[in-house]
Amino acid sequence: MKSRDQVAVDTLRMLTAAFKQVEVDERVNLDDARCLALLEKQIKQRRESLAAYEGAGRIDLADKERTELSVLQKFMPTPLSPEEISQLIATAIAETGAQTVRDMGRVMNVLRPLVSGRADTGEVSALVKSMLPN
Repeated sequence: MKSRDQVAVDTLRMLTAAFKQVEVDERVNLDDARCLALLEKQIKQRRESLAAYEGAGRIDLADKERTELSVLQKFMPTPLSPEEISQLIATAIAETGAQTVRDMGRVMNVLRPLVSGRADTGEVSALVKSMLPN
């Protein structure tokens, strides 16, 4: 607010409103994991809107979404490097004793809490699938 960055202020207000909405609707106090999940959801919504606006040629709205996305991403944990992801996958495969792609669910159950908010689970899933034999 002091820096007079109105887009950042509006984005953060929107995020706190989303948190409060969930707290009121579900009558719970949000923990860090749930806040992170809601933040990820907001980021995903911005990415989808950004793609839609760019596809429609609405550069003004796309720029606004891009700015909001950059504000939200500041609050995400540091992303995992590809090497760290590969190491986590190898450890999870060894830990679960996974032999084939059929065991992928067990591996992902181990990985999901470790990569949540730090890597795209879809990409991690694809890597696990490529590392496991058919």
